[in-house]
Amino acid sequence: MKRKLWLSVVFTVLFIFLIACSNDDTTNQADNNDDNQSEDVAVNKEGYPIVEEEITLSLMAPGTGLAEWEDMPTLQQYSEKTNINFEYDTPPLSDFQTKLNLAFASGDIADIIFGAGTADLTPGMEVDYGEQGVLIPLEDLIDEYAPNFKALMEENPEIERSITTTDGHIYALPAINQHPTAAWPAGPMWYNGAWLDALGVEELPKTTDELYDLLVRFRDEDPNGNGKADEIPLVDVKMNSTRRWLLAAFGMKEWGIEEVEGKVRYAPVTENYKEYLTYMNKLYAEKLLDPETFSQADEQKKAKGQQNRLGLFPDWFSFFTTGQTEEEAMNNPMFHPLTSEVSPEIVLPGNPGISRGAFAITSNNDHPEASMRWIDYLYSQEGRDFFDQGPEGYLWEEGEDGQRVFKEVPEEFESSEDYRGTLTPAYGITTPMLVDLVENAPRSEFDLFIEEETKAKVDPYAETAYPLVYLTEEEQEEINTIEVDLESYVEQMEAKFITGVEPLTNWDKYIETIENMNIDRYVEIYQDAYDRWAKN
Repeated sequence: MKRKLWLSVVFTVLFIFLIACSNDDTTNQADNNDDNQSEDVAVNKEGYPIVEEEITLSLMAPGTGLAEWEDMPTLQQYSEKTNINFEYDTPPLSDFQTKLNLAFASGDIADIIFGAGTADLTPGMEVDYGEQGVLIPLEDLIDEYAPNFKALMEENPEIERSITTTDGHIYALPAINQHPTAAWPAGPMWYNGAWLDALGVEELPKTTDELYDLLVRFRDEDPNGNGKADEIPLVDVKMNSTRRWLLAAFGMKEWGIEEVEGKVRYAPVTENYKEYLTYMNKLYAEKLLDPETFSQADEQKKAKGQQNRLGLFPDWFSFFTTGQTEEEAMNNPMFHPLTSEVSPEIVLPGNPGISRGAFAITSNNDHPEASMRWIDYLYSQEGRDFFDQGPEGYLWEEGEDGQRVFKEVPEEFESSEDYRGTLTPAYGITTPMLVDLVENAPRSEFDLFIEEETKAKVDPYAETAYPLVYLTEEEQEEINTIEVDLESYVEQMEAKFITGVEPLTNWDKYIETIENMNIDRYVEIYQDAYDRWAKN
């Protein structure tokens, strides 16, 4: 009897304890709900501030190391304007992907991922973390809180098609490039204008045969006038910069997957690619292509340029290689696209002007509406100008005629770009914004020269090699399995074929090796992805 009474007391106490715990949980849940409701502040769809009550969000982005983001005047003033403050996590560019992956894996991910770009926030990650609910869908937020970005999508339907994943959602916003150089697939190639003048060249090569003839003259006729046979007609570093332009001469837009009239192909197994290798082998064998192409670094290439030893060379601007002034560089014409026997019409790869993975909102974010309105400003002309050059009084000030006047750069900075990188985060990363000319900013003669060269030699011909698509998780896994060995092999064999280490008589063996790497399935996956994209 005593034992039954004791057990009854124990069960009664446990029952009361469980009820108490249940009440505590209910109370805590109610408290949390109250907290969420207090944080659910009203968002102004127009005007500023964005929210009447200050809020603080966390933001993760790659840092360039020039300044702490919390000290940047652009971000400070924008926080005052919007009432939105941030706790910044900006690991170095070199460590960012590792840090981002760790954050995703731990679940301790920031409210906003900013400036990652498609290399670090890959299309596969967008799909994976979007389907898991870690990244939230953005399309409804865009519709209601992003009028500037929405207008850009309506103006260019390619934007929406390029950022909509396989499940029909948008998980990340892109950078959108409408700058006059937006179509550049990479830094152009440039001719040494002084050498052209010395040789009396009045018209640039338009075919591969004409380019060959000019490179021979660069080699043999002492165009730098020093009496030495030290001229290097064509230079590159591992073909990474000239390849796109020279592949195009043989009818290819990409060193990999490309689309031709609705059909997807792998360019490095085509007869066009064999013709490219044959041509480049000829240039190498005749010392028209720098013998150190596959062994030198960019610094060595630039040193040769500053010694006036280069005839045709790649770089974003020619003076980056030659060390000339902008005024002197205006004498160096941009490479004109070439044709060849296998490609009688000009083919040229173009940049789609859309860089994905630039801005994402995570499920940890209590204020996605305010976050969307915050970023939308950067897709307006006013907002992009503000983030591009920072607030007035630092890099620029307004002149009497309303035009911007650039100020002297402080002595501790080597260039205006270095200084700019301390004022704004829109430096050296894939900033989620509209990239375009700054309104009311002066344009130099060099700027106009670049624009005219681009209009004449790139814009009329540039085409996207393959659209920005998304793969399913299963497709991405297959591609990853095939791609690592495939890309490594093709890269190695390009160098061997061009230098003659591997004779082109072994082309069939090369093709057989690639076929054994499951290239047919590789192409099939990209064809399926292209077909899905084309139907949207």
